[in-house]
Amino acid sequence: MIDKDRLLGIVREAGRIAHARWPGDGHALESWDKTPGNPVSESDLEVDRFLRRELAALLPSAGWLSEETIDDKARTDSDLLWLVDPIDGTRDFVRGRPGWSVSVALVSSGKPLIGILIAPARGEEWCAVAGQGATLNDRPLIASARQEFSGARVPIDQLPSADSDLVMVEKPNSIALRIAMVADDRADLVATLRWGFEWDVAAAALIAREAGAEVSDAFGNPLAYNKHDPRDFGVLVCSPGIHAAAVERLADRASQLK
Repeated sequence: MIDKDRLLGIVREAGRIAHARWPGDGHALESWDKTPGNPVSESDLEVDRFLRRELAALLPSAGWLSEETIDDKARTDSDLLWLVDPIDGTRDFVRGRPGWSVSVALVSSGKPLIGILIAPARGEEWCAVAGQGATLNDRPLIASARQEFSGARVPIDQLPSADSDLVMVEKPNSIALRIAMVADDRADLVATLRWGFEWDVAAAALIAREAGAEVSDAFGNPLAYNKHDPRDFGVLVCSPGIHAAAVERLADRASQLK
């Protein structure tokens, strides 16, 4: 096993690099759209380069998959893989909002071993090691234990009419931070109904699972990592007591959208 403290130091430094350019502290930042409505900034690329260099030095045998790097399918030949989102929640980042994080996971045989989220603008450091629990700023996490689906807290900007029995709470742009909110019992349910990439959720999904949450795709199936096509349809993270009800609530919509 790699040195967890050294890994945490690397990801913490990546967060410092990003935070040093964050417009929320008055810094100038160059950004542009990769595709319409899909922003990227110079900080995304700078953090990506830093993490690729440092993580390769830390564990040379691991493959690499990042949002900001062209996917080299040779990664699928490796048992170990770094899954990286240099800045998850770039929309919040470029707008000077605090809802962004640096996300790093180490995956072995399709399963996350270590997951780290650093959110400097929120003063948050999330960490999980498979089988060893999850922490926020060194405080052990216990996920939502809600048993009733109606009234579940969801980090969302607006609820669909079909879900008016749910309760809106704060929604950071970073999907990883929204998932982590379930791990910290700030939310009961996070669900998406679109194709999403492994780097978006790997670290946060491990944090949530190690805190006691249920984690699946939109249909209730387990997530797997280092696939040839590194996507899953939707992610569903919630209290174990409402997982079956959440899958049932989403089933028709998921089938129509997939």
